[in-house]
Formats: sequence, structure tokens, C-alpha cells
Amino acid sequence: MLTIDFEELNKAVLECRTSYSEGKVSKVIGLTIEVEGIKAFVGELCTIYNDRNNPIICEVVGFRENNVILMPLGELNGIAPGCRVVPEGRPLSVRCSDALLGKVLDGLGNPIDNSVIKGGTYYSLDRDPPDPMKRRRIKTILPTGVRAIDGFLTCGEGQRVGIFAGSGVGKSTTLGMIAKYAEAEVNVICLIGERGREVLDFIEKDLGEEGLKRSVVVCATSDKSALVRMKGAFTATAIAEYFRDKGKKVILMMDSVTRFAMAQREVGLAIGEPPATKGYTPSVFAKLPRLLERSGMSDKGSITAFYTVLVDGDDFNEPIADAVRGILDGHIVLSRALAHKNHYPAIDILNSVSRLMPEIADEQHQQITSTLRDLLATYRDSEDLINIGAYVKGANPKIDKAVQYNETINKFLRQGIREHSSFEESLNRLKAMIKM
Repeated sequence: MLTIDFEELNKAVLECRTSYSEGKVSKVIGLTIEVEGIKAFVGELCTIYNDRNNPIICEVVGFRENNVILMPLGELNGIAPGCRVVPEGRPLSVRCSDALLGKVLDGLGNPIDNSVIKGGTYYSLDRDPPDPMKRRRIKTILPTGVRAIDGFLTCGEGQRVGIFAGSGVGKSTTLGMIAKYAEAEVNVICLIGERGREVLDFIEKDLGEEGLKRSVVVCATSDKSALVRMKGAFTATAIAEYFRDKGKKVILMMDSVTRFAMAQREVGLAIGEPPATKGYTPSVFAKLPRLLERSGMSDKGSITAFYTVLVDGDDFNEPIADAVRGILDGHIVLSRALAHKNHYPAIDILNSVSRLMPEIADEQHQQITSTLRDLLATYRDSEDLINIGAYVKGANPKIDKAVQYNETINKFLRQGIREHSSFEESLNRLKAMIKM
């Protein structure tokens, strides 16, 4: 028996365009396309038709005199003077549904395996952050399964944390451990500007089959256009918002915010923005809070976010790191010196902080971590003297205690990739440590 889906039919009728206009390509300069004869808003999609019968989807990124400036969501190949350009009358959006779980998507939200996502809801990529007055306060601890984080840098459900490190120090591995072991209902993992070979490596080695089942992976590799790499971050955030709006406990992991900023810099320079600090355009520092503020608590669900920041030359005060650190609710610093000592995850406890730990951790937990931090700091200050044998045992009781505890603390902080530690287990080990 033939059935008619009147809801879908009504939706299609409402989306029908009642007016039609088209322009033509007048100029291509670098990554941008100038079009004359159309009126379109910033962020609107346009389609360029060429002789190859291969339509090219573009987005409006600016204006120059009476011409519209487009950037392609793909390659420029095939675009010639006079090609027809048709504005679509809508911004870029992504189809969201529960069928996305276990899928790997490109930067625009299309499944890489060419499967079709049926049903669901379209979410615009550029959405407003939740109303500040409707955000619930963060009161619940979110266990990550990583002892160093749960013990010393306790995170709350809905918190936004940055993971700062240079290249090759273990950012992706740390994210993989959080994705596998954190107590969340849905993971949304965004890989921006990654090497092509690392995508499958991350999925199979770091995430694993069990982790993928409750995850959505969005990847825009380094060979993709700057616009696609930038949109990948907004696509992942929109998908996380969809699950949050369903009341889910979501974890959003983005690797990395720095490559998102680099993509936005490419777009800004291409349309004529002036370069500012280290070549980053003003739009970069406007887009960062617009992106990062969308995660967190809402009146329905929560998005706990972990954003990696690739620091240039291990300079933790470079412009992007500095801007991101000021927006987020805490930062985890990975140390190259610790990685060289085969200390993984290479989390530098003394340079890391969770701004919400004082509010969500109990008083005993805070007292223990405060005492152990003090011992770590004492040992670090005296490490050179201890290593060369210049320190005499008994000269300073505080240093004696730091030497006694140092190896025990480091043993707690080290954790294998496949080693899971529950929050209760981590807390009990901390309590046992202080009773030594």
C-alpha cells in the first residue's frame, strides 16, 4: 500500500524557492571568486555551474564594491569566467540524528562511507551559544578515567578545558583515553587539519571499536580547503548541540583549535583582512569565543569540551594559546620534558589548573591534592641540587618529604593507554598516598 509522508511533503513545499536569480563569475583571485549580478548574505551557499556538469558549492564570505566574494567548499578546478552562479538562499547546515553514532563524517557532515542519513533535524552550523541566564551551574564531577585529571584537575559535567602542548607530546593519545574511559553518553570527536593517515590510526588505536559505537567523528584533513577545515569545527559543535538538546551528557573533543584558527586566518587574508598578531586576522579572535562558548551546560543537557591547542615552538603564551586560555574553564599542559622521561600522559600538574575543581571536589580531596602539589613544587625547585648530590638529607624536612613522596606521586600520574582507572579508585589511591 502506497503511503504519503505529508510532513516531509509539507516541509519540501515550505522550502521551495519562489524567486530565482543568478549571476556570473567575473574574477578569481587566489582562493576567492568574485561574482557579479547577484545579491546574497554573508554565509549563504551558492552553486557555480560549469561546462563539466560538476556543480561547485561555495559560501559567501564578503563583498567588494558591487560584487559578491565566494570561497569554494572544495576545489577551484573547473571555474571559468562567465560560469553561472545561483544563490541557494540558505546557510550551511548539517542533518543530525541518532544514526550518526558510529559514523565518520567529512568537514561538512557527510558520511565518508557514502551512506545516507535519513530523517533527523537540520542544524545550522552558525548557532548562538546558550542564553547565559539559562545555563545550569556546574555541580557534578565528570570522571574521565585518567588518574592525573581526575585526581589533580577534576573536571565537571559541562566544563570546557584546553589541552595545551607542542607537536608529538601526546595530545591525540590523551583525547583517545578520555573518549574511551569518560562517563559520557555520546562523544563527538573533531579532527581539524590532521594528517590523513592519523584519522584511521586515531579511530582504530586510540578510540577503539567500543569507543566508536557511542561516538561521531568529524574529520577535515590538512589537504581540505581552509573553509572546509573551519566549517568542520562548527559541524562537530552543531552535532554535539543536537545531542545536548536531547538531554544527553555529551563530550566534545576538538583537535585542534589552533588549526581552526589557521584556517580562519587563511580565509581572512584571502578576502583582504589586515594581519594582526603573528599574522592572525581580527576575525580569528572574534570567531574563537563564538565557537568555544557554544559548548557547556544548557537547560536541557551538557557538552563537556576538551579542546587541544598546538602551541607554536612550545610557546604557551603565543596569541591563540593565550586567547583560548582566557575563554575556557581550565587548561591541561602537556610537557615535552616529561614525555622525554617516558612519563605518559605527560601532564604537567603544576602548570595545569581546573577552575571548577574548588566547587565540585570535596574538601578532603582538595586538601590532599594541595599537599601533593606542594611536595611536587618543592621537589622541582630542589631537583638540580638533589641530582648532583649537593643536597644533604636532613637539612630541610620539607625537601626530605618531597624526595620521599616524589616517585609515589609520579607512579600515580603515569598511566598506560589501555589502563582504565575509575574516579573512586583514583581518589582512594590519593588518600592512601597521604597516609604513608
